[in-house]
Amino acid sequence: MTSPDRPTLGVGLIGHAFMGAAHSQAWRTAPHFFDLPLRPELTVLAGRDAARVAAAAGTLGWSSTETDWRRVVERDDVDLVDVCTPGDTHAEIAVAALEAGKHVLCEKPLANSVAEAEAMAEAAAKAAARGVRSMVGFTYRRVPAIGLARKLVADGRLGEIRHVRAQYLQDWIADPAAPMSWRLEKDRAGSGALGDIGAHIVDLTQYVTGQQLTGVSAVLETFVRERPLPASAGSLTGVGGEGTGTVTVDDAAVFLGRFTGGALGVFEATRFALGRKNGIRIEINGSAGSLAFDFEDMNVLEFFDGTEPAETAGFRRILVTEPEHPYVAAWWPAGHGLGYEHGFTHQVVDLVRAIAGDEDPAPSFADGLQVQRVLDAVERSAADRSTWTEIPS
Repeated sequence: MTSPDRPTLGVGLIGHAFMGAAHSQAWRTAPHFFDLPLRPELTVLAGRDAARVAAAAGTLGWSSTETDWRRVVERDDVDLVDVCTPGDTHAEIAVAALEAGKHVLCEKPLANSVAEAEAMAEAAAKAAARGVRSMVGFTYRRVPAIGLARKLVADGRLGEIRHVRAQYLQDWIADPAAPMSWRLEKDRAGSGALGDIGAHIVDLTQYVTGQQLTGVSAVLETFVRERPLPASAGSLTGVGGEGTGTVTVDDAAVFLGRFTGGALGVFEATRFALGRKNGIRIEINGSAGSLAFDFEDMNVLEFFDGTEPAETAGFRRILVTEPEHPYVAAWWPAGHGLGYEHGFTHQVVDLVRAIAGDEDPAPSFADGLQVQRVLDAVERSAADRSTWTEIPS
């Protein structure tokens, strides 16, 4: 537990929907379970609607509210700006906050385009020279089983990496009657399943293997191109709750890839996998072993040791809840398990410790830019129907 006499870190959160609630829970919880060098304070919550943001602040535990994100950036009691808004606003908010000397945590994907991500990474590099830190929110890196997977690969337990398979499967818009949302508008979201969930498996596979994708060959598909407008659709089209809106992003993305070490990758991201709610599946095969992970059983890592005798060899089910496993010692006794929200708490822990230690946290905006370049290459490959699209280093 963080001592009350530690220096404070005033946090300003912009956005209070799904991600805003998850981030709020993390900022509230982290100092109660981890000994942090700085004590986070939930200083201000920002949203466009005064009544809604006030209600959210009361529910989520924020001390004050603003209806203009610029006021958050200007406030002297804010040391860190947490960006949980749609992708079309990330660059403007994050760059302004960094230039104002505020640390920044920005949700993924970093931006809606490579150009925006480049500007953000450049601003982050300049700010880092002044001791101002930034991080992009790929929270699945903080799942203990993923941390163990990375360690097994780094320790050479899998040998030379040969195959990488990754899926992110959801079904929340599989029903054609599911209404329009900002996530289905390219101008606001940047892309669909590719950027929303595909970005996660790109980052996870690169993180676990310690390698980067160098090229892709891709197909994108939109299965439902018109959707009913929601009752509060005025913000989408100016017409409230009548008629339909045009879906301008992908519903599914499938692509092949090659990693810097030569491994082959197969990726699938879809929001049309009926029965799959948040299925993140990673399997990595090497010359000496394999591992497999599924977020729908997130406290477990499957590991195959290829050096064992064939008579007893097989995938081993590792329950990743021991104190020796990443982050787990701060929580419950072995076997009691963690959940979705804990990744956000671990993200806060790592970020606060990096800021206090005057270190650059990971994943950095440069890491976010690299993922953005992968997403861009996937889109270009699918649009051109090209057999192979190189990813700029």
